[in-house]
Amino acid sequence: TIKHFSAPYELVKTMRASILVLGPLLAHYGEAEVALPGGCAIGSRPVNLHISALEAMGADIKVEDGYIKASVVNKLKGAHIFMDLVTVTGTENVMMAATLATGETIIENAAREPEVVDLANCLVAMGAKIKGQGTDTIVIQGVEKLHGCSYSVMPDRIETGTYLIAAAATRGHIKVKDTQPNILEAVLSKLEQAGADIKVGENWIELDMHNERPKSVSLRTAPYPAFPTDMQAQFTALNAIAAGTGSITETVFENRFMHVHEMNRMGASIQVEGNTVIVTGVESLNGAPVMATDLRASASLIIAGLVGKNETIVDRIYHIDRGYECIEEKLQLLGAKIKRLPS
Repeated sequence: TIKHFSAPYELVKTMRASILVLGPLLAHYGEAEVALPGGCAIGSRPVNLHISALEAMGADIKVEDGYIKASVVNKLKGAHIFMDLVTVTGTENVMMAATLATGETIIENAAREPEVVDLANCLVAMGAKIKGQGTDTIVIQGVEKLHGCSYSVMPDRIETGTYLIAAAATRGHIKVKDTQPNILEAVLSKLEQAGADIKVGENWIELDMHNERPKSVSLRTAPYPAFPTDMQAQFTALNAIAAGTGSITETVFENRFMHVHEMNRMGASIQVEGNTVIVTGVESLNGAPVMATDLRASASLIIAGLVGKNETIVDRIYHIDRGYECIEEKLQLLGAKIKRLPS
């Protein structure tokens, strides 16, 4: 049913993860043309690891006119691939391509994120032969073809964590259902340090602050199972109104503190020192017009708005819609005074 093998810039620019069509198109149809990704302005996320890995599998790839143009004669071939950096989308792209390649592919220094494991399990349900998902070495035996399957995608751990932090920052009480506590251990540990009373079940998490002000926490982002970079901005918002001083160090992406200047405009006391922010908690924030710069920054500004006095207007919310479905409606159900303004 797919007749065109090009992912145009108009589609790709809104979401960096669009690069993930490269591997499957190349493996399935022998050609692919994907615009260089856009998305969040949180530093360089180079696609060279994707390209070099697919080239090792026999692909001919040129980058020109803003597009990655890839082709392969016959089929991709299995290869031994070592990832210079831990990359989630890089691991996923190679893993998908390898399912239909000839022979065995070994990915070393593979990403261990739950989303990689979930994708591997889905591919296995479709007939792929994959072992080692969840470790740093994944082994894929290529098969002739995949078949359809019915598969339930795992819950979004970052969305879960965002609502938990929103409740913690506002001294509230929340129960999040249809989630997986075991993939959020680093986040739940920090929320407990912040003073949250947390209970978990097989598929739910309950957080209660008992109307107490949160305590500052210090953290350092790193690949899974360490603290996720995608929760860093939300914890910055929590620390902004917490008791004490906390430091947050970002090791995964550069240029990921653009929400800090917006929070400071709301009365926060945050200093950027290289790849670390020092946050001294204040009693309260003041509402102000602020601008979202990326997906998680926009979520953190909403949290700051929830704890701020008066009205906060968050501009450029198209960022948030890429990672949160109807966030304002869910927050309204939790008692927030929030509404979407027509653009």
